[in-house]
Formats: sequence, C-alpha cells, structure tokens
Amino acid sequence: MHVAFVTMTTAQHEASWHAQRVRALAERLVAHGHEVTICCAQWWDGDHPAFDYEGVTYRRVTTERAPRPFLAKLPLVLNGVRADVIQVATRPLLAVPAANVAATLRRTPVVAEWWDSPDDGGRTWRDHWAVRSPNAVLVPSQTVETAVRERGADPDSIEVIPDSIDMPLIRDAPVDPRADMVYARSLDEHANVEEFLLALAELRQQEWRAAVIGDGPARTDAERMARDLRIDDRVEFLGALDPAEQVPILKGAHVFAQTATWEPFASDLLRALACGCVGVVEYQADSAAHELVEEDPRGALVTSPQELAGEIVTAAGMERWTVNEAYASYDHHAVLNRYVDCYERGIENYGFL
Repeated sequence: MHVAFVTMTTAQHEASWHAQRVRALAERLVAHGHEVTICCAQWWDGDHPAFDYEGVTYRRVTTERAPRPFLAKLPLVLNGVRADVIQVATRPLLAVPAANVAATLRRTPVVAEWWDSPDDGGRTWRDHWAVRSPNAVLVPSQTVETAVRERGADPDSIEVIPDSIDMPLIRDAPVDPRADMVYARSLDEHANVEEFLLALAELRQQEWRAAVIGDGPARTDAERMARDLRIDDRVEFLGALDPAEQVPILKGAHVFAQTATWEPFASDLLRALACGCVGVVEYQADSAAHELVEEDPRGALVTSPQELAGEIVTAAGMERWTVNEAYASYDHHAVLNRYVDCYERGIENYGFL
C-alpha cells in the first residue's frame, strides 16, 4: 500500500506533538513493507523536489511554510504521487479540501487527522469543512472526538486511534531507581509542571526523590520554583530524553504525575503506566490524560496539588511494578494495524462509490 501524508510542518521543522506522531507512523509503515510519501514544506538542502530519509520519501510542496501557496500547489503534487490513500494533517485546516481535489480525480480516499488545541480559537467554517470533507476523521482520544463532533463531523466517520508504545522495550529494559516520582513532558506553556512541584513541597517532611524529564522554555522557571520551595536538592531535572532513556527511570519509579493543561493524548503518561507506575492525573479541560486512568484501578484523578500530594501518599502503600501488561494493546504493532485497517476500509468503501 502507498500512503501519502500531507503535513506542511514535519518533525524536521519542529518537535511538535503531531509532527513527531506523523514521522513515527510513517517510519513504522515503511518498516512493515508499505510505501510512504510525505508531502510537506521543504526542510532539506538543495533544489531537488524530493528527499528520502529513513525509508520515507519527503516531497516538496513549497520551499517555505506558507499556508496559501502550500494549499494552492498541493493538489498538483498529490496527483503526481499516485497514492492508494491520503492522510491529511488538519493544519492548515483547508489542507483537507485541497487534498480532496486530487483525491476526487484519482478516486483516492482521504482521512484527516485532527488534534484539538486551545490555541485554535473559535469554531469557523474552515473547521466544519475540514471535518466534513474527508472519508474518515482520525482522533487520538475521546476528548478530541468530542471536539470534532462539536465542529460538525459525522459521528460514523470518526475513529479513535491512540499513540503507541514499545512494549518489548519496556519488558526488556533495566530498572533505574533514581526517582520515586516522575513528571515527563515537553516543558512548554502547557506543561503546568509547577503543580507537580507544589505537590512535592507538601511532602517535604517525607523521604522521596523526584525527576522531571523534558526541556523547553518553562524549564528555567520550574528550576527556580524548585529552589524557592527548597526541594531542589531532591528534584532532578534531566532534560529531554528519548523513550529508550526514559523507560528505565519510569520502571524504577512508583508514581507518575500528569498535570499538563493541554494533551490531545498523554503519551508520556501511557509509557509510564506500561512501566508499572501509579498514574496520578490532575484534571484539565483541554487534556485527555484522565482517559488513561479512569479505568485503571491503580490510577487517580485529582484537581489540586494538595490532592495530588495525598494520592502520592496513598500510592506508597501499593505494590511496585516494573511492567503493566494491561497496556499491551497500545504496542506499536497493534496500533499500526489499526491505521492499516482504517486505510484498507477506506480503499474498499471508495470502490463502491
């Protein structure tokens, strides 16, 4: 199967949640024998229109990340790719109907992947068009599914496909016992890591060690806050770590705290839960993290740093685990099969139109 992805911004441009998700999916599809082309703004040097990287073909739509010329040129580029299915990032929103121009001519199904953001502003006709025009709308969580329904998507067209984790890596990794509690996420404006630090300060009379995994513009303020709270000697800021580096630390920890104000899917929390951590999630209106702990008998949902501290104390009485097989259904291979099944249904259904 030949899958074409449409995303103006790639992981080579920025380390955003969606860009990383597309790159990982594309490379896993290639590893399982599929052909993948990503139609994007150019990120490679030189004047050649396409560039192969990790088995994936990146095809230039524009040289710069400029929405208007990107949308204008996209149909022609897609027409030349000749894919079996097209998956479109809904940024910019009109990329979906633009892709439909080429898809209609070639009788190719289009799926759109939507992730809701608090920075998107109000609902517009562009939102409605983006969710009504594709054959299917893929969302990472039920929280995002609700947002898509509110924008007018046909409920029957929506499919929830979560992020995935490497279960063989988790099972085989060693245990690094450096921290009892862990927070892991990009430290951006939505990180809200201060809630975790305030909870730790509530427990300063007890023995514990904590780690903050992640980097970004909020890191400096978080480190300053740890010093102001006089817990900096027990909180280690480890910077950005890839999953292989995170997993041993998560397997050695007992509690994972999730406090971010925006998460279309809480990938770091999922990895921690699979590593046996007790998940404690501070509820946030724009975060889907609560979905992962609501059905987990070891997890807890809180609304304040004080409640978070209380659940950390409660978790201390629970057995320490290093693997939780309840999350095996989120393994990379299992989730990849869900994407492939979606593509195959789209191709099959399109043949009857």
